[in-house]
Amino acid sequence: MSIEVSVPYHLTKNEALLDWVAGKAALCRPKAVHWCDGSLEEYDRLVDLMVESGSAVRLNEELRPHSILVRSDPRDVARVEDRTFICSKRRVNAGPTNNWREPREMKEELFQLFDGCMTGRTMYVIPFSMGPLGSKIAEIGVQVTDSPYVVCSMRLMTRMGEEVLQTLGDDMFVRCLHSVGMPLKGGQKDAPWPCNPEQTAIAHFPEPRKIWSFGSGYGGNALLGKKCFALRIASTMARDEGWLAEHMLILGITNPAGKKRYFAAAFPSQCGKTNLAMMQPTIPGWKIETVGDDIAWMKFGPDGRLHAINPEAGFFGVAPGTSMESNPNAMRSIESNTIFTNVAQTPDGDVWWEEMTPEKPKELIDWRGEKWTPQSENKAAHPNARFTAPAAQCPVIDERWQDSRGVPISAILFGGRRASTAPLVYQARSWQHGVFLGSSIASETTSAAAGATGQVRRDPFAMLPFCGYHMGDYFSHWLDVGEKNASPLLPQFFAVNWFRKDEEGHYLWPGYGDNSRVLKWIFERLENETQAVESPVGLLPASGALDTQGLDISPDDLNAVLEIDPEAWKREVQSIREYYQSFGDHMPFELIKELDGLEERLAQ
Repeated sequence: MSIEVSVPYHLTKNEALLDWVAGKAALCRPKAVHWCDGSLEEYDRLVDLMVESGSAVRLNEELRPHSILVRSDPRDVARVEDRTFICSKRRVNAGPTNNWREPREMKEELFQLFDGCMTGRTMYVIPFSMGPLGSKIAEIGVQVTDSPYVVCSMRLMTRMGEEVLQTLGDDMFVRCLHSVGMPLKGGQKDAPWPCNPEQTAIAHFPEPRKIWSFGSGYGGNALLGKKCFALRIASTMARDEGWLAEHMLILGITNPAGKKRYFAAAFPSQCGKTNLAMMQPTIPGWKIETVGDDIAWMKFGPDGRLHAINPEAGFFGVAPGTSMESNPNAMRSIESNTIFTNVAQTPDGDVWWEEMTPEKPKELIDWRGEKWTPQSENKAAHPNARFTAPAAQCPVIDERWQDSRGVPISAILFGGRRASTAPLVYQARSWQHGVFLGSSIASETTSAAAGATGQVRRDPFAMLPFCGYHMGDYFSHWLDVGEKNASPLLPQFFAVNWFRKDEEGHYLWPGYGDNSRVLKWIFERLENETQAVESPVGLLPASGALDTQGLDISPDDLNAVLEIDPEAWKREVQSIREYYQSFGDHMPFELIKELDGLEERLAQ
């Protein structure tokens, strides 16, 4: 069977793109091919299709305008890291933190999976830009998929449509192939959430810059512009071209005098990235605005400073735990034009999830589509339930969030979810020391990835699941960036931890908007307006330097949240040393030297 592919010469004459799409149509054998234009009309038509097929439910138009709820297959609810592969030509290039597959063998396996996989479905061609159109920091990809959910989500998460093809011209692009892996043959009825969990595979080919994803319809596995392109493939591009593609939020912070700086921050999933990016400060006169909540691409500008863009155009946030208390700006961002996945539905056609309100509703339809009450044993929303919304709807979106030049980064923060050991905040002594801090991030695992939760694991630069090449070489790349661009204009590094607890398990620091007090200290350190004291791990706030005016925290708790326990840190050194050994001779000696220095300071 041959499929006729209409050639959109009025949109593009990029022969490489046209040949690639034709080849994928011949392989996957869809019933039709549709080139996406990114229009609202197209989006609404696809939503209609999802509603008609049972894939989506329209929410109450008065309560949640132009929004839908989607429930996934319970077997397809998170990233599947054990089925995610880096297919570099040499195994050593993937490193010990990635699953490696030989490219030729992987392609043979994938060709068998994709052969006829779109039978009975439409193939959608999605041209998209990661970053503002025309930006020197942005890159273009094209994804083909058989999922209307993916098309609608990509419209919210990227700059997508005809303008991208016009910007592309004859240039190269990242090739992204996706299928839910469930062909429809002989009048077979479709599933509300088509997927193929038993054969799921997400394969990245760094050298030719290709991504093949099969079997999953879930965001991180199916929205290939997100982690797959923006981090795994882009990190290898950044290594080769001398820039940085990072799992970092970007925020702008302005002091009462009107001075503004931009910070980037790396946190493992579900450690408060979105909350920090959209924070409402509790200290008078300070303002925080959002550039991005998840990913930062950074290149050096003509001014010698590191400039960052948010390559995404939307938020793909974790819903449970998001509330008017924890993140009012996120709640306002999802008041309309939002896709909700795996949250609960209220009787009046709105959405709900755990911690959204102080009181639980008396009755709901849970994320599985079943009746739920507060007495139910299961949670109403899946712990990794998501919202997908346009970033432009954020009430504190930064005026420069679409600036093609990017924003200049003054500070880079690293953090994780640690109940002990790591203090509230401390500053690195140098770029090299900062890279050491990033390389040794540890956090308690979350529900964003499949597997056990609550365990502490190393997650260097919050990139453990997302670095597309050998992590030891990734550390070296960060060191090289600092060495090649050494100047007083380089960002300063800081480490933070909002999650420290006392012996009874109570949080020592109030968090949320009061984290602005930590950002204020960092801002003032950059301006040389506040003091720090030496400690074995780095520079801590001096006594009285942290603004606690009006804060309900005892002096004992404040001391505890900043405490450095030498014995605990000696155990931390040993843990880091053991972790470093996993990178073998790819581990940079400069970071081993930093670790040795920390050990020596703890012994004094």
